[in-house]
Amino acid sequence: MNNIIINTDVGEGTINKNIYGHFAEHLGRCIYEGIWVGEDSSISNTKGIRNDVLQALKNIDVPVLRWPGGCFADEYHWKDGVGPAENRKRMVNTHWGGVVENNHFGTHEFMLLCELLGTEPYICGNVGSGSVQEMSEWVEYMTFDGESPMANWRQENGQKEPWKLKYFGVGNENWGCGGNMRPEYYADLYRQYQTYCRNYGENTLYKIAGGANVDDFNWTEVLMREAAPLMDGLSLHYYVHPGGFENKGSAVDFTEDEWDITMKKALFIEELIMKHGTIMDKYDPEKRIGMIIDEWGTWFDVEKGTNPGFLYQQNTIRDAVVAGVSLNIFNNHSDRVQMANIAQTVNVLQAMILTEGEKMILTPTYHVFEMYKVHQDAEKLSLDLTSENVGNDAYPQVSASASKAKDGSINISLCNMDKAAETNVTLELRGLSTANINGRILTADEMNARNTFEAPEEVQPTKFTEFTSQENKLAITLPKMSVVTLNVK
Repeated sequence: MNNIIINTDVGEGTINKNIYGHFAEHLGRCIYEGIWVGEDSSISNTKGIRNDVLQALKNIDVPVLRWPGGCFADEYHWKDGVGPAENRKRMVNTHWGGVVENNHFGTHEFMLLCELLGTEPYICGNVGSGSVQEMSEWVEYMTFDGESPMANWRQENGQKEPWKLKYFGVGNENWGCGGNMRPEYYADLYRQYQTYCRNYGENTLYKIAGGANVDDFNWTEVLMREAAPLMDGLSLHYYVHPGGFENKGSAVDFTEDEWDITMKKALFIEELIMKHGTIMDKYDPEKRIGMIIDEWGTWFDVEKGTNPGFLYQQNTIRDAVVAGVSLNIFNNHSDRVQMANIAQTVNVLQAMILTEGEKMILTPTYHVFEMYKVHQDAEKLSLDLTSENVGNDAYPQVSASASKAKDGSINISLCNMDKAAETNVTLELRGLSTANINGRILTADEMNARNTFEAPEEVQPTKFTEFTSQENKLAITLPKMSVVTLNVK
């Protein structure tokens, strides 16, 4: 039996809405075709940004969007992407497929996208191949309200008022594609580069240092020891690939064993949060510095017949369960985790949306984000979970998190990670009578159930009623491989 106790009158801080953040890199068809089609496109658009994708993203309340990378960030030179489009430099995207990048989507277009979405921009600067001056001038260009060459150039390019920019990353994966640096070297570079990322006027930057890859705890130790007072956030990257990095496995043609490996690897993010968090606690016991998990999600082999550098993969109910489990973990560690950015928004890795010409479909992962948006900026509630294990694989059947909304209602998210069997959950809500309960569920009969352009609504949320209530207790039946949200008033 699975048992959950939620203390509805014991709040444990706010779940930062930015945990539900997203990531859009110049990679494959994420930006071009996915988000940006240009003003001359036959696809309905607003100043070049496609309207169907825009509306879909609005519906999940995207709180923060990271751009332009990823590995692309450390070969991106921002000055090539401003000014008249016809004059912008063309470049080869050497990281991702060797395609020509025309720089038509640059700073102004990204800031417009964020404005249309009502989302906070999170810009990642170039440490790997860029200069201190280049990064300093980018911040000046975007945020300085005064007389300067960069501010004047911004105005000449059509943006009179400076933008508000809070989140700024000083480099990306500098242990790898961002320069193959040692942590000691990057720590010194971080200290130098961030010095010249100025706060202009009332604009105050939240500076994010490039953190560790998976379980590189030494990287976290060195960065915290050498640069903690100069950072507001420290990133962490973790991807789930059941076959290992070299042979990641198929997104749609996978075995039951691969399902189990995927679930166990998804759960491993909690161990990483706790171990990296312990190191951070040593230097930052007040938890001032946020853990920023700005790349996470499933990463499988690309779909057959697609450019291997485009990282295009389908998205199944397995991805949805991984998303639900991961978000539950982030919610439950929201004292340290202050932002997370799933990779990526459109057409790349564990995407929210897939496009094909004028067609667009929403993935199972998208629906999880829509169901979970109730947790954004809500009060985390004390939750105690006892779960049965799945077979002999020693991972729990059930994952859960809970929060209290500003209107006083309780939102509970539950995942059954078992690919083969439903399970029963007893849920006790201490301090609350279960007067009015509404539920929604995302599930499927087949492990690789997915939405396609031929069948775009194969996997979507429906009303959930498999529960009975008595006083402050619920008896819930969770179908196999399901994600459920309950709202209790």
